[in-house]
Amino acid sequence: MALLLSESFLSPILTSLKVSIIATAASLIISVLFVLLTSRPFPGKSVVETLIMLPMVLPPTVVGFLLLLAFGKQGLGQWGISPVFTIYAAIIAATVVAIPLMYQSLKIGIDNVSADVIDAAKVDGASHLMIFRKMILPLSKGALLTGILFSFARALGEFGATLIFAGNIPGVTQTMATAIYIAIDNNELSLAGLWVALMIIFSFILMFIIQRLKKHT
Repeated sequence: MALLLSESFLSPILTSLKVSIIATAASLIISVLFVLLTSRPFPGKSVVETLIMLPMVLPPTVVGFLLLLAFGKQGLGQWGISPVFTIYAAIIAATVVAIPLMYQSLKIGIDNVSADVIDAAKVDGASHLMIFRKMILPLSKGALLTGILFSFARALGEFGATLIFAGNIPGVTQTMATAIYIAIDNNELSLAGLWVALMIIFSFILMFIIQRLKKHT
């Protein structure tokens, strides 16, 4: 019981939840903007959509390396903008890997909205932004909720990009995923097992909710 209440056990959990919640919110905002951007044909649209989805298939270590290049001393860091090895780096890493799932869910939901409904709104003089905000998003709320849950689960389990870009600083950037790795490396199997059990419980609950949503949409 003392272990369950210790700071060394609770700190990675709280950091993981904080990072995942913020990353999910950020991925939602960014994905909505991307959906607005790609909702109309334009030259290079396929390239843009491919770049958005790329973090889904790239190894997380590659994503972390690219983020390190972008924000490190040879990137934005040379102008004093460097979140490397801070909580912000963990949030950025989790956001980047969560965006493809959020974007894909939103696109699927929006593609299922009846074109007749959208055309009727256009005839009535509704702007593109108003149609998206007042009609498309509400009508695709099932896909939106699924995207939020998938993105949260992905952010919660992020490991490779976080370890490279944010490090594993206890109380700062150490998440459950990185804490499990260190605990196993230090042969602290009981501690690692508790975090593993908690991750399985979180993941099961999220996936269960997603499956229930699918049955009602």
